[in-house]
Amino acid sequence: MNQKVIVTYASKYGATAEIAEKIGAVLCQAGLSADVMPMDAVRDLNAYQAVVLGSGIYIGQWNKKAAAFLKAHEKCLEERQVWLFSSGPTGEGDPVALVKGQRIPAALQPVAERIHPRDIAVFHGYINPGKVNFLVKWVIKNIVKAPFGDYRDWDSIVRWATGIASTLQNAEPA
Repeated sequence: MNQKVIVTYASKYGATAEIAEKIGAVLCQAGLSADVMPMDAVRDLNAYQAVVLGSGIYIGQWNKKAAAFLKAHEKCLEERQVWLFSSGPTGEGDPVALVKGQRIPAALQPVAERIHPRDIAVFHGYINPGKVNFLVKWVIKNIVKAPFGDYRDWDSIVRWATGIASTLQNAEPA
């Protein structure tokens, strides 16, 4: 039986969506059936045996749609294999260190503990100055003090997705 996977995401400016698309492509290349879609397009998780759920990080918090989705689908997620990812920290160095070791925002930690994700990844993000308004640019530059640019590590993302594929393939009956 081929496990069906959904890769769903909340992305304000598109960078997290691109990461989700890459994860979905890796899963499909590995022979899994994977659908990739924004969270607000997801109507039902019952058709899926595994869920990869991602959000951009904005000033240390997940996108509001992602936080609401995680809470609303908690019971269903408890019954599935789940992987979570965040994207957002920019700059050099370990992305987990850039978010002070917080793999998921503190407000979502209790939900994450109940759904028992297989892994929670934090990926470097992309802040495109051409996609954000003046106020957001000012906050990023003066308060958050994050550098602009594309810091996503595609090799790291592919390795993580390959690990998901391997786990799901090994879980299937022979």
